[in-house]
Amino acid sequence: MGAMAAMGALPAGALPPLPTLGVPGVPELKPLTRYEAMRLGPGWSHSCHAMLYAPNPGMLFGRIPLRYAVLMQMRFDGLLGFPGGFVDRRYWSLEDGLNRVLGLGLGCVRLTEADYLCSHLTEGPHRVVAHFYARQLTLEELHTIEISAVHSRDHGLEVMGMVRVPLYTQKDRMGGLPNFLANSFVGTAKFQLLFALKILNMVPEEKLAEAVAATQKPKKPPIDHAAGVM
Repeated sequence: MGAMAAMGALPAGALPPLPTLGVPGVPELKPLTRYEAMRLGPGWSHSCHAMLYAPNPGMLFGRIPLRYAVLMQMRFDGLLGFPGGFVDRRYWSLEDGLNRVLGLGLGCVRLTEADYLCSHLTEGPHRVVAHFYARQLTLEELHTIEISAVHSRDHGLEVMGMVRVPLYTQKDRMGGLPNFLANSFVGTAKFQLLFALKILNMVPEEKLAEAVAATQKPKKPPIDHAAGVM
């Protein structure tokens, strides 16, 4: 049963509620439609980022399904994020501004309004609305982008390199996605990753919740074997 069917009939002219993340331990960001975002006043800044992904039939160690290959970037400040950046709405449309930034960091991909996924208001003192895009490619196309990124203008400057997100969880319940989520992310990147994985049905919602919960458990202190010998 779909979400609309579960809610029952909506009043005439009513719009369905915008989807939320709903993963315990991850603060929700306020969703808004693209139309609402475009009507915000000049005091708001707009950031546009994109998730490029491809179905991946591969197996890790011959037994763990990889599901999808999802690209993120290691930034110059040591934080993980998605390709993209701020767009000056005085001069650029969202997509034109996004593609201009993508050209600096990737060099060989252009997104359109059809790739638009969601918009959220960010937390913090700055008035920023974060727009997120997602484009499914073939694994070969994704690999071509990874190669092209090494030769882009920003490689080694603002972008340290592309990384793939592991979408599996190993038997120890930490290896894979949980350990990846324990890294430091810039801005809304972690929320956008989890949101896209849920909305695009790339990882079951309960698996996302388990991965997030695993990162919140206190870590056991390392054993000092040298002290034990003494």
